[in-house]
Amino acid sequence: MNNILEVKDLNISFHTYAGEVQAIRGVNFELKKGETLAIVGESGSGKSVTTKSIMRLLPKSNSEIKQGSQILFDGKNLAELSDKAMEKIRGKDISMIFQDPMTSLNPTMKIGKQIAEPLIKHQNFSKAQAKQRALELLELVGLPNPEIRINQYPHQFSGGQRQRIVIAVALACNPKVLIADEPTTALDVTIQAQILDLMKDLQNKIDTSIIFITHDLGVVASVADRVAVMYGGKIVEVGTVDEIFYNSQHPYTWGLISSMPSIDTEDDELFVIPGSPPDLLNPPKGDAFAARNRYAMAIDQSEEPPMFKVSNTHYAATWLLHPDAPEIDPPEAVQRRRKQFPGNVTKGEK
Repeated sequence: MNNILEVKDLNISFHTYAGEVQAIRGVNFELKKGETLAIVGESGSGKSVTTKSIMRLLPKSNSEIKQGSQILFDGKNLAELSDKAMEKIRGKDISMIFQDPMTSLNPTMKIGKQIAEPLIKHQNFSKAQAKQRALELLELVGLPNPEIRINQYPHQFSGGQRQRIVIAVALACNPKVLIADEPTTALDVTIQAQILDLMKDLQNKIDTSIIFITHDLGVVASVADRVAVMYGGKIVEVGTVDEIFYNSQHPYTWGLISSMPSIDTEDDELFVIPGSPPDLLNPPKGDAFAARNRYAMAIDQSEEPPMFKVSNTHYAATWLLHPDAPEIDPPEAVQRRRKQFPGNVTKGEK
């Protein structure tokens, strides 16, 4: 598949009273046409900052995309585009679904007008054409009685219905890339499942590429083709869903997998990764995860690990993949999953 979006050496800082926070540090990934890439990690790992930088939605007052950063889309580096140029892309070619639908919708505008707005702006639709398309979109996202509901306000809908409306707004111009920033976190599990099914169905219908941000690995398993694991402003592991779930190599990914409840869990308490994420005002010298990693070696304290190749689609930044690293036994939850993996578990190469 061809890459529709490429992020290369992305570095983003926030300038605060305390100093420069190096929020994103050398992030690289690509999004292929028609695929869903999930970006996972704890709160504060850099997921939302990375994707907001693609949309150029970071606050100008204190954020800075460092020189040399590249966000390549449709032959352009989005990191260098003017605000006026980005306005032509944002909402048309790249759209975003935010976490809380109530704050994404204008409470004073009828939902039909909100769905029609990008169509009038980007597609030069007349008001009548935009209204007809809005009705089609409401039907597409499964909202009942669209002819009546198109004239209602956001407060007249449930949380799940509002999220469907937000998805309709995002899909109005048939974007090439759709960014979903934890779109189901505020919803109960039943509605969450419906929204995830809806997004998979819509992706097949309009052939868009999706970046799905979440901290819930259970959600990842049901929606993603590939997974990028973020920690401390960096991507520490990337691979297909099966590779991340059944052959994960980074100790941080092991921690995330071990903290997932399952029917096999016998302990009364869930696993918790000890410690806290690093202070990115003063990023650690070696591996950012070393202080929380029970498998850390001396080299983790002084040298940052490179990305080691596990397979053609699977890479991980951990010294445990070095040919000279000792053999270790990962957590039981990871070992159980590895037994289900069809491929071989081998050391990587730099």
